[in-house]
Amino acid sequence: MAETFVTVERRPDGVALVQLDRPKANALSAAVLGQLQEAAAGLVEDPPGAVVLWGGRRIFAAGADIVELETIGAEAVGRNFAAALGALAAVPRATIAAVNGFALGGGLELALACDFRVGAEDSRFGVPEILLGVIPGGGGTQRLPRLVGSSRAKEMIMTGRQVRADEALAMGLVNRLVAPDYVLDAALTWAAELAAGPVVAHGLAKSAVDRGLDGTLEEGLAIEREAFAAAFRTDDAAIGIRSFSENGPGKATFVGR
Repeated sequence: MAETFVTVERRPDGVALVQLDRPKANALSAAVLGQLQEAAAGLVEDPPGAVVLWGGRRIFAAGADIVELETIGAEAVGRNFAAALGALAAVPRATIAAVNGFALGGGLELALACDFRVGAEDSRFGVPEILLGVIPGGGGTQRLPRLVGSSRAKEMIMTGRQVRADEALAMGLVNRLVAPDYVLDAALTWAAELAAGPVVAHGLAKSAVDRGLDGTLEEGLAIEREAFAAAFRTDDAAIGIRSFSENGPGKATFVGR
């Protein structure tokens, strides 16, 4: 019977907690990535209110399984990463990576496939593939510069150095830093707040941003207009507008449709 490395817990507050557990360092093997892809596909088919991805208290993920690079080859490993991280990025809800310890190589690329990152104050981030004479192959050369800018991304990629938590926060690589013991709680609390909001609008906003970054400004604005109109057709929009008229901003109770 195959080992289980990825579990999904759907919590009463609408948050889905996805946890990696592959001793000792959550290396992202084909089996782990396959299970992650399957879990993400389930979250796409039946979206929760929000998602938290956690690797445990000691480490988020150390990266690709180096042995597999030699056995199944770089192309196969790259395809596995693309499928799993693409499925995660396609979840139509807010996703938060809760990062304890190290997020290196494929581990950082996994965190980058989420919308937000909550990090421990002693966490470290990096794409050290260059130290092996290769480059990131799980989206690092594409998602990292989109987040922190091309110059910072190139510097991280070409030197392979690890970035401390405070620098990661300053460059926008992480959104929030908390004490190590509170990373998961902080991410779950944030996710619960998001899950109580207009989650369909979250998905539309996420799609508009992600799709818009792939094209021209004109194309992005067209995508936004389409998503803007779609948001206005939701029950949450009717609730929010009525609540604003009657009670002012920030008082609406949304229903998630």
